[in-house]
Amino acid sequence: MSSIHVAILGASGYTGSELIRLIDGHPRFRLVHLAAHSHAGRQAGDVLPGLHEKLAGMRLSHIDDPLPENCMLVFAALPHGAAANTVARVLDAGCRVIDLSADFRHQSPETYQQAYGIEHPYPQLLRAAVYGLTEWSRERLPEARLVANPGCYPTSMLLPLLPLIRAGVLDETSIIVDAKSGASGAGRGAKTELLFCEINEACRAYGLPRHRHSWEMEEWLEHFGGHAVRVRFVPHILPMNRGMLTTLHLSGRNTASWRHILEEQYANEPFVRLLPDGRLPSTASVAGSNRCDIGLSTLGADECVIVSCIDNLLKGAAGQAVQNANVMFGLDETTGLPELPSWP
Repeated sequence: MSSIHVAILGASGYTGSELIRLIDGHPRFRLVHLAAHSHAGRQAGDVLPGLHEKLAGMRLSHIDDPLPENCMLVFAALPHGAAANTVARVLDAGCRVIDLSADFRHQSPETYQQAYGIEHPYPQLLRAAVYGLTEWSRERLPEARLVANPGCYPTSMLLPLLPLIRAGVLDETSIIVDAKSGASGAGRGAKTELLFCEINEACRAYGLPRHRHSWEMEEWLEHFGGHAVRVRFVPHILPMNRGMLTTLHLSGRNTASWRHILEEQYANEPFVRLLPDGRLPSTASVAGSNRCDIGLSTLGADECVIVSCIDNLLKGAAGQAVQNANVMFGLDETTGLPELPSWP
C-alpha cells in the first residue's frame, strides 16, 4: 500500500520528538519534512538525541518554508498564538492538519480570547475544526481537514467525566478536578521555574485562579454533555519527566452504578482501560503508552473519587494525534501506537 507523506512543524520540542518516534515506527506514515523555528537549518540529530542515522541527517527547515509537494498530512506542534497563522497557510496549500496547540480547540473567538488573552486571527476556522478527543469525535474525523488535538489536562478529565455527565448522575455544582503533571507538559523552552533546583523535591499548584484549560474543559463538557457545566480545576507540576494523574472529587446519586456507566461507554475502546475494584491507576502504569487508565473509589451512596492517568506526551499529545490521524485516513485506530507502557 502507498505511504502517507507526513510533515512535523515544531519538530524540536518534546511533543515533536514523540511524533517523530511514533511516525518512524508507523507502517503507513512516511516522514518527509521536519521544521522548527529557533533550530531551523540544523540537522535533526544535533537537536534531538537518539535519532537513527536517516532521521538524524534530516535538515530542520524553517516553520515558514514551503512543504514538499507530496505532503498529505501536517502535525503542527507549535505554541498557542504562533500556530494559527501556520495552520491557515498549510490548509491553503491543500494539506490536512492536526494542530497540537490550543489555537483551534475553541468554537468561538470570544472563548479563545478569554482563555488566552489574545484575539484569534482566523475565527472562521474555529467552527471548521474538529475537536480530536478520538473516543468522542470518531465519526467526524474521516472528513476533517483540520483537527484540534485536545489538551492533556482536558483529555485526562473528559474521558472519565463525560459518560457520567451524559448519564445525569452527577451533582454538577460540585465538580473538583485536581491534576498533576510531569514537567514535560510545560514544553522544552528554557524557564527558570523548571530548573532542577526549582522543581526537584517540590510540588506546586499553578495557573490559579483560573487555568486556561478550564475554558476548554467546560466548553467540551457542554458540547458532548448537552448543557453548561462548571468545574473547579487546579493543576500541579511534579518533578518527573512525564505522566499525568487527575483526581476527580465528585458527588451525585447512585454511585454504585457509575462503574457500569463507564464500562458500558468504553467496553470496546482500545486505549481506555477501567481498572478492577480496589485498584487505582499510576502514572508509571501508562508511561510510554497511548492509554488512559481509570479507577474508581466509591465513598458512599452519593460520593466517589475517580482517578485518571495518561502519559501527557502520548494520549495527552502526540499519541492521540496519531490516533486521530489513523481515523482520518481510514486506518486501524491502533496502528503504530503503543498500548503497553514502558516498565519499569
